[in-house]
Amino acid sequence: MPAAAETNFPNLGASNWDRQVGAKQLPLFNDRGAIAGCFSLPTSGAEFRLDQRLFERISPEGADYSSGMTLHSSRSLGILTLERGVPAGAKPPTPPPGSMLNSATFNFPTISETVPGAWVENVVRGDPALEPSFVAAAQRLVQRGAIVISSTCGFSIRHQPTLAAAVNVPVVTSSLLLLPTLLHQLPSAAKIAVLTYDSTHCGEDLLGVDDQAQRARIVIGGIEGGKFWHDELKRPAPPVDVAAIEADVTACVVRLRAAHPEIAAILLECAGFPMVALAVRRMAKLPVYDITDLCRMAMASVS
Repeated sequence: MPAAAETNFPNLGASNWDRQVGAKQLPLFNDRGAIAGCFSLPTSGAEFRLDQRLFERISPEGADYSSGMTLHSSRSLGILTLERGVPAGAKPPTPPPGSMLNSATFNFPTISETVPGAWVENVVRGDPALEPSFVAAAQRLVQRGAIVISSTCGFSIRHQPTLAAAVNVPVVTSSLLLLPTLLHQLPSAAKIAVLTYDSTHCGEDLLGVDDQAQRARIVIGGIEGGKFWHDELKRPAPPVDVAAIEADVTACVVRLRAAHPEIAAILLECAGFPMVALAVRRMAKLPVYDITDLCRMAMASVS
C-alpha cells in the first residue's frame, strides 16, 4: 500500500489576498508566485486538508503543465509521520491545536508522508532497518515541494545524518538539535531539562553533546508509563488526549525542578509536546523550546 501523502494549508483569510480568496478555496499560483486561479473545495471551518493525489498530472516540482499553474504545496515544510494504524478508508482523528499536523500551527503550508513500517515503538527504540524508508519518504517530500524536512517523532534524530545527506534541503528531525545552542545561551551553572516521551531510550548518543561538563548540565525526564505513552503504542492510536499530556509533562517538570533547582530552560523532545508548550511555559515560568520553534527557524532561513 502506498504511503499516505497529505498537504496541509494554513488558514487563508480573505484579507490576505487581492482576489479575496475564501477559506473554502484552494489557490493556484503561476510560476511568478501570483494567484492564477483556485479550486473550490468543500470544507468545514476555515481550514482544510487534502490528498495531493486528487490533483494528478503534477510533476515532482508540483507543476501542472496542462494548465500552466502550480499548486501551493511548493515551498512547504515536509513532515515525516509515523504509522498510526488507521484502517483503510477511515478518517484519521483531527490533529489538536499545537500539533505539527494542525494547519493553524504554522503560518506556512505543510505536507506529510508516512514512513512505512515506522511505529512509535520501533522508532523510539531505534530500528536501523527503517532508515531506507525514512530516506525514501523524505525524498518524496522534496519532490512534492518541501524546502525543509522535519518529523513527528524526536527519536527520528537517529536518522538525521543519513537524511541530511540524502536530500538537498535542511533537515531538522528533532528539537534535540537545539541542545548545543541552548547550553551556550545559559550561564555555565544553569541546567536544561529535556522532557522526552521515553527517557529509557533517550541516551547520550542522541544529545549531540560530547563534552562531559556540558553533558552534566542536561537533565532528562520522561513520561513513560503515563496515559499518552500507552496510547501512542496502540494500533490504531486513539485521539490525542491533550489533558493527559499536560498532566504528565507538568508533573515531570515539577519532579525535575525539585531535584535540580538549577534548571533554567526546558526543551521538549517529543513532537507531541508542543500541544502543551504554552501550559508548561505558564506553569514553569521558564523558556520552553520545541520542534515547532526549530521548524519555524529553518523555514525562515530558506523562505
